[in-house]
Amino acid sequence: MEIKERISALRKEMQSKNIDAFIIYSADPHMSEYLPTEWQERAWLSGFTGSAGFVVITKDKGGLWTDSRYFLQADTELKGSGITLFKDGVEGTPDYISWILEQTPENGKVAVNALATSHSNWKTLKDKLKAKSVELIDEPLLKEIWKERTKGEKINEIFVHPDKWAGKSVSEKLKDIRKSMDEQNATTHVITALDDVAWTLNLRGSDVSFNPVFLGYIVVSKEDATLFVDPQKVTEEVKNHLHKNNVKLVEYDGFFPFLESITNEKILISPNSNQAIFEALKTNNEFVEASAPGNLMKATKNQTELEGFREVMVRDGVSLVKFFYWLTHQAGKEDMNEYQIGERLREFRAEGKNFVGESFGSIIGYKGNGAIVHYSAKKDNCKSVTNHGTILIDSGGQYLEGTTDITRTFALGEIPEGFIEDSTLVLKGMIRLSMVRFPKGTRGVQLDSVARLPLWMHSKDYGHGTGHGVGSFMNVHEGPQNIRKDMNPQILLPGMVCSNEPGFYKENEYGIRHENLVAVKEVETTEFGTFYEFETLTICPFFTDTVDKSLLSEEEIKWLNNYHEFCKEKLEPYLEGDVKKWFLELVKPI
Repeated sequence: MEIKERISALRKEMQSKNIDAFIIYSADPHMSEYLPTEWQERAWLSGFTGSAGFVVITKDKGGLWTDSRYFLQADTELKGSGITLFKDGVEGTPDYISWILEQTPENGKVAVNALATSHSNWKTLKDKLKAKSVELIDEPLLKEIWKERTKGEKINEIFVHPDKWAGKSVSEKLKDIRKSMDEQNATTHVITALDDVAWTLNLRGSDVSFNPVFLGYIVVSKEDATLFVDPQKVTEEVKNHLHKNNVKLVEYDGFFPFLESITNEKILISPNSNQAIFEALKTNNEFVEASAPGNLMKATKNQTELEGFREVMVRDGVSLVKFFYWLTHQAGKEDMNEYQIGERLREFRAEGKNFVGESFGSIIGYKGNGAIVHYSAKKDNCKSVTNHGTILIDSGGQYLEGTTDITRTFALGEIPEGFIEDSTLVLKGMIRLSMVRFPKGTRGVQLDSVARLPLWMHSKDYGHGTGHGVGSFMNVHEGPQNIRKDMNPQILLPGMVCSNEPGFYKENEYGIRHENLVAVKEVETTEFGTFYEFETLTICPFFTDTVDKSLLSEEEIKWLNNYHEFCKEKLEPYLEGDVKKWFLELVKPI
């Protein structure tokens, strides 16, 4: 079916059940950002493929809400669908619940799929819909019309992530989780997020593109733990690993029947878990709604994990230098396009030790496509790349010891007016955030303006956050910390790894983003308290031929020169020939 036919089929189902509005969140039962194929409901219905955003379909209207990273992409992908783009965060954009209330009559009915709706969203919806006595129900309507929905034929085996890279055993993690349960007076804990499941049990998988996770749930009691997973994915090594750590195995489909057997327990569960879990547990149990303890434990990397990051950054940096040499020297000499460049970049990374795959789909934005923040080049429909204009390359790798995420923006030849100034201002912001020192208790929102200030001073800005958490051989987007304008109560703690990626985007002309990964570390304690700073983890030079030195302070120039000296020290031993000569020119002091 075409998009309009799918929406029409959905409306027929809505009419048959007397439903006024149906909401399709971008989620699976684990509230994942990147979704298994069978849970890409919003993309299937609307045609919009971005990783964030949700759709509301009423009897005669449709709306998609997404953030600034996807405005240009959504505008293109929604053409002809009849769905209106609502730009989240832009003044004048209606709140989606208010919009639903406008379209829905008194005593109307709104439906969602509870398996793909978080409890927090369900509660907010239910409360606000009461304003017009509108009922919220669980009705997975797409089940009836998405006939070709498939889980895929391939069974992806789970594998053990050994302690030598995890830095902490399963028994130690479960002990810490149970301690947190005791502190919150909980007797049972349900773990639903896929990265939390994988981290807790030192296991990895490949059920979701780019993220080394597998579909599963964990229920932890005071005495034991149970993993719910497809038994076909479990190898003998994994069975032995779980048995050794007193973790029981039950098939994935046994999860909800198991929940229904639980009574008289105090259940510690994240409000971001799906509503169907709450429905299964609400009789004769009490909820302790709080973040999964392992979520924060996972975010604060131990020394083994941090050392893993440092190791893979050398490997990643070597691959990138070789790739950048190839690209800058072959653009204009051989036919290439954005998609092919992404494939070639993956090949360079794959030469590195313990490379598992990309940490997300590479963003290769040539010229105006660089202004599409999360641009994805299509194999049969993307720009050819030559030796003029600018290119933004945002990419990352998954290695057994760690995860990388890096962006470099540079010129392949003649550049548009204003690019050098804008690129330098973005770099200036990235450097300032790299150098910042801050007291214990600081939140990401308090540092976000440090990276934006150079742009703000020129009345410019960017719509996305400045930084997100990054996992250790885990999801490239990880919470609970971030660095952005939005208020997030999570303070930054030693061991947290974040991206540092300010940007600037000029529609149809160019996009600029400069990104390194950084780790929070303690510096010193004075009479004014304990202070932290960032350790820069990424090891790859910037292209200084598009840097306006006059816009940088002496301190910023010193930082850049020191960083390039650091890159030289770490990467030069692994480079040779013309690549090495080119690299040594790249890292010369400015």
